[in-house]
Amino acid sequence: MVLAAGLGTRLRPITYEMPKPMVPVLNRPVMEHIVRLLARHGFTETIANLHWFPELIEGHFGDGSDFGVQLSYSPEEQLLGTSGGVRNAAGFLGDSFVVISGDALTDIDLTAMREFHESHDGVATLATKRVADTSQFGVAITGTDGRIQGFQEKPDPAEALSDLANCGIYMFRSEIFDFFPEPGTSKAAGPGDPAGFADWAMDVFPALLAADLPFYSHEIDAYWNDIGNLEELRTGTLDGLSGAVEIEREGELLDGFRSGTAAADEGDLAGPVLLGAGCEIGDDVRIDGPAVIGDGARVGAGSRLREVIVLPGAEIPAATVLIGAIAARRGVS
Repeated sequence: MVLAAGLGTRLRPITYEMPKPMVPVLNRPVMEHIVRLLARHGFTETIANLHWFPELIEGHFGDGSDFGVQLSYSPEEQLLGTSGGVRNAAGFLGDSFVVISGDALTDIDLTAMREFHESHDGVATLATKRVADTSQFGVAITGTDGRIQGFQEKPDPAEALSDLANCGIYMFRSEIFDFFPEPGTSKAAGPGDPAGFADWAMDVFPALLAADLPFYSHEIDAYWNDIGNLEELRTGTLDGLSGAVEIEREGELLDGFRSGTAAADEGDLAGPVLLGAGCEIGDDVRIDGPAVIGDGARVGAGSRLREVIVLPGAEIPAATVLIGAIAARRGVS
């Protein structure tokens, strides 16, 4: 299951008019990178929950066949929480399944995680990664055997009992649904939340710990970035450009210097610069990488750009100077 229903508030203003999973990383929606990752590891029967601008996600992915999966959708009229949306799709999910965020950037080895999950007698396996700053993450406290013994939510590094961040990538047996709160009793629900609302951290995982049910941490070395805010979007994009994360690039990668000519109607480019399909670069333009110019984007004549991300369809006016910026247009999809 791909979680794709959130509002992505920390990525505003980009997400005022598009869902967070559709935010482009290297000219492809970040969720497309996740769907292709699932396909590569054999998770081809897939469902995504939708809420914010669901038509943009359905319009891009359709039935999933162009991306190597069979994709169904689970609409949420009201948001059901981090785990409530999974329970809402329980009829689709089988005896064992993976849950992954559609707005994260990762090249995790899901095959290795599945082997770990199936080799342990646990109802759940959580992907974790060691981090330097625990104050930005929920962390899992584990025993020497990897069994999870507790959690801390964004602890100060001086008070942290673990540096294993919860990556929000889970593998479950269907018994997990026995530990969901009764409808209307979620500890995380607020006024106006629907009865089916439920949360992993507040409801489900504490129930597993209280029942002394075994569930495990699977520590990964793979790249993982939850694209939680604009700075992380920038970092993830540049990491994809440099190859720090193994994802597919869409467009022409220039990793050197190209001098513009009048015949080519192209400015001076100092790579790495990724040029998306159909982008237009005006006369007397200088772009210093690392930079990404999105599909159909236009850079006006005489502009100077350095370390920029120009999202698909954006237009940079003539004689503009942009340094370290993210440029987009309203309604980009």
